[in-house]
Amino acid sequence: MSKVVYRKAGRRAIYPLVIFGAVLLFGGTLLNLFWPKRTQIELENRKAAQFPAFSIEGLLDGSWQSSFATWMQDQFVLRDQWINAQRATDEIVFQKVEEGGILIGKDQWMFTKLFTVDDSTQKQLDKNVQAVSDFAAKYPGKVTFLLAPSASVIYSEDLPAGAPMVDENAMLDEIFSEIGQNADVLDLRDVFTANKDQYLYFKTDHHWTPLGAYLAYQQFCTRKRLAPFDCATRESATVEDFQGTHYSATRLWNVENDSITYYPLENPMTIFRITGEAQYEPETTENLINTEKFSTRDKYAAFLDGNNGYSVIEGNGTGSILVVKDSYANSFIPYLTENYAKIGVVDFRNFKYGLDSTIAQEGYDQILILYNFQTFIADTNLIYISRPSTIQTGS
Repeated sequence: MSKVVYRKAGRRAIYPLVIFGAVLLFGGTLLNLFWPKRTQIELENRKAAQFPAFSIEGLLDGSWQSSFATWMQDQFVLRDQWINAQRATDEIVFQKVEEGGILIGKDQWMFTKLFTVDDSTQKQLDKNVQAVSDFAAKYPGKVTFLLAPSASVIYSEDLPAGAPMVDENAMLDEIFSEIGQNADVLDLRDVFTANKDQYLYFKTDHHWTPLGAYLAYQQFCTRKRLAPFDCATRESATVEDFQGTHYSATRLWNVENDSITYYPLENPMTIFRITGEAQYEPETTENLINTEKFSTRDKYAAFLDGNNGYSVIEGNGTGSILVVKDSYANSFIPYLTENYAKIGVVDFRNFKYGLDSTIAQEGYDQILILYNFQTFIADTNLIYISRPSTIQTGS
């Protein structure tokens, strides 16, 4: 008799747990349905999935269910807090040193993971080196090539122990050797290593800091025998609490936020709409630093207002220079206003023509090609630099 009583009690004890689980599941689903929805996931710099329009066809082929699941994931109650808690557990409990392709190093450093260079990347690198070399050969004495090293090269001691990074130094040596046959090469590794105690790279982002950009700019001025922008005579401004792309990938629980110190220059920049080869229509004229973007998550985009296909900046110096670039150049270019009267800026992500016709039409005296190593080796757009002109330039 005692056994029968025991079993009934056991069954009764399970019921509250089942009811609690059902309430939790139903309540969570209900709460999630009525929780305020967002259109943007700021930490990931992307749009949030919206509730999918229902259709019988979508239900039958499974696409509606898939879209609904994505919507639930993006709009889940306290989603960011749950992800942050999970990442903190990974780092504290499991001592995880990699998250989202980012290595978590010493002293809150975050580095882009690059353990191998696959065949497709190596082929693209070979194409890019050849394209830049061929381009520079057409403009003897005019082209300077500046390839910024990765933070992991300068601060290698802060990488996770035993991280099998590619031999970037050997790759840089080879790149500089080949391109240096036709262009003036600026190798920053020695001066950056000698000044590594300064704030040269962001810890939470893949870019160098404006101070790192300034140190590179000083080397450029020395090479070109130019008087550099004098920071001591200018008033700077600092933006705090910058969390960059590396933080978005890792959500490092003990993150040390970065800061951005810049010089609020008033030089106007015209951003052009590209309608054809060497055909440009002014789209907007604004300050070369869009300070409104300092109040967003993507604070680095304040420099040059992001990555536009073709822009022209009015400087305070003499002569002209065309800068072909990735986003590393965005915090470098404002310093050039001290030295040049006209600064053209090309970003091949939004510029799908060769440069010969633009150089001839706009009369640029000098050309600077400025990339960072990890963009340069894989960029599929840089080959446009050596594309022949399709129009008569008169040269």
